[in-house]
Amino acid sequence: MTIDSERSRLSVRGISVEVIRKAIKNLHLGVYPPHGRVRVASPLHLDDEAVRLAIVSRLGWIRRKQAEFRRQERHSRREFVSGESHYFAGRRYRLSVTEKSGRPAVRLLNNTTMALSIPPDADWHVRQAVLNRWYRRQLREQLPGLVATWEPKVGVRVNEVRIKKMKTLWGSCNVEARRIWLNLELAKKPLSCLAYILVHEMVHLIERRHNDRFYELMSQFMPQWQLHRDELNRAPLAHADWKY
Repeated sequence: MTIDSERSRLSVRGISVEVIRKAIKNLHLGVYPPHGRVRVASPLHLDDEAVRLAIVSRLGWIRRKQAEFRRQERHSRREFVSGESHYFAGRRYRLSVTEKSGRPAVRLLNNTTMALSIPPDADWHVRQAVLNRWYRRQLREQLPGLVATWEPKVGVRVNEVRIKKMKTLWGSCNVEARRIWLNLELAKKPLSCLAYILVHEMVHLIERRHNDRFYELMSQFMPQWQLHRDELNRAPLAHADWKY
């Protein structure tokens, strides 16, 4: 077969499974938030029956993971009002909103309270923008140290790391430009999750695909990467859907 990859879908005992056949050596099975989507990356030579048997052998694990995602805490739409829960670096804070003239600001009063100061006429969009700017600044402060730590470990040079809001991805990269994009939502997650996504994208500068070599490199550079991935998946989900 000369095709680099092909996609199909199987139904296995009531579970819909996306099957992606690639030029890889081993089969990889994943269950992804927020709804327990199941995806299999399979070597090109395996037929549907072989893939089906592999899925059946792990049905118990698949159903447990899907049940975990159903129980996982999800954010409702944030209104940016006092008493609401917001997250930073994996910690939950109670928002305290003060309306007063002057420049909008966000600061952490202690380990439980996040203060938001805004003009009296600030609507939902203004409140969201103020908080997002604060999250962006926090990420920008964390990234130089993380990049400097991981570049020599992974053995790559990153030209630029940018931050943007993404609807479904935690990160992406442009291999040619050696530019990495990180989701603004990572500011809300534990630092270990931020490091995991950064390293994930760094490894893509060496190996573009999610194949055996990619996972071997991840295990070489960050032996605990699966624990960090699971921690990210356990963290409260935003109002949108994410995947990784």
